[in-house]
Amino acid sequence: MPTQQACSAAAALRSRRPSPASTTTTSRQLRLRPPRAATAGVRLTVSDAELESRGFAVRRTAEGIDVAALNEVFVRVGFPRRQEERLRRALEHSRVVWLSAGEEEGRPVAFARAAGDGVFNAVVWDVVVEPSSQGLGLGRAVMERLVDELRRDGVANIVLYAETRVVGFYRLLDFAMDPDGIRGMAYYRKSATTAA
Repeated sequence: MPTQQACSAAAALRSRRPSPASTTTTSRQLRLRPPRAATAGVRLTVSDAELESRGFAVRRTAEGIDVAALNEVFVRVGFPRRQEERLRRALEHSRVVWLSAGEEEGRPVAFARAAGDGVFNAVVWDVVVEPSSQGLGLGRAVMERLVDELRRDGVANIVLYAETRVVGFYRLLDFAMDPDGIRGMAYYRKSATTAA
């Protein structure tokens, strides 16, 4: 998977505030194509068992994650460093999928999260893969699992923003730009001085 500054999502189809990482780059909104059935699962290209045989543990909650280590992965892929307490709060309000490797159980090597209303809409945020682990299919693995969980909950509208250079990655996961002519918008305050 390519390095990802833009895998950080910014806004749903209705106005939401963008992440600080997304304000510095040009990005495009992608939305998951409508499912055949709202509860249809996503076909995983690699099973949990296969990932485990390769030394990766699949985690589906933020429990046990080393927030400082996650912050370091963010920095290594070009995201801004986040205030740890704010990052913890964000994780408490998110659906999270992450992978750890080997004996470093709390240290994420791949991570993705989504926030939303839990019924209709979700926004994907902070998709990252440790640079030394990129190209192994780990970004795809966390995204497939995250989308699968959202779909199983009946969430039909899943959106994200992506830099132009990673749009192809998300298209392989069935995200489409401007489906049915729908345009996304994000509220950007030019003089915003909010902390990350």
